[in-house]
Amino acid sequence: MSTPITTTLALGPDWLDPEWLISTFGLIGILVIVFAESGLLIGFFLPGDSLLFTTGLLVADGQYLKYPLWLVCLLITIAAIAGDQVGYLFGRKVGPALFRRPNSRLFKQENLLKAHDFFEKYGARSIVLARFVPIVRTFTPIVAGVSRMNYRTFVIYNVVGGILWGTGVTVLGYFLGQIPFVKTNIEYILIAIVVISVLPIVVELLRARMAAKRGVTVQERAAAEEAIRETRQHYGEH
Repeated sequence: MSTPITTTLALGPDWLDPEWLISTFGLIGILVIVFAESGLLIGFFLPGDSLLFTTGLLVADGQYLKYPLWLVCLLITIAAIAGDQVGYLFGRKVGPALFRRPNSRLFKQENLLKAHDFFEKYGARSIVLARFVPIVRTFTPIVAGVSRMNYRTFVIYNVVGGILWGTGVTVLGYFLGQIPFVKTNIEYILIAIVVISVLPIVVELLRARMAAKRGVTVQERAAAEEAIRETRQHYGEH
């Protein structure tokens, strides 16, 4: 009987532990999670980055996943791209109504607005960059659909982002997982991945808090009100 790769250090509930998910649901479970986190509203809380890293590590170890690395990476990349495609089409069809939807246990307006700000800031590049930012990763393709981003442009950036994230993080886990130090301290490595992935969100929250403490100038307040007004008008017209 093989010993678990990870130790008892918990990153969250047992059902969100990457190794538990992989050992329980196998490759199919990985693909479903990647698809859901890439474009379904209910997927924002799933452990995307740490899941892919652990997948690569377990492929290298031959534990739970006895498939060739190229096949695992190909299927994960396809699932990631397909998830974003569904998110885009969902946003294009019913997305505008989301900005008027009340908060619920699985839906928070602030998550959608974060993705909207991210999309407005980085444009088409956000489809690639958002892959590496939890929560934003789930909502950005939906916002792209709401904004009616050129479909051909979206597909190109979606494919590039899906390859860089789906294949890149998995391959990283595969090769780093063969290093004794990484393999021995995998739980701490996973924590580091989670911390790094949420760092942009933490930075934005700190910046917002600092801005609130120092107050805003008349010009900043006017600009913010104008941006809110334009956003409401834009989504109210659709």
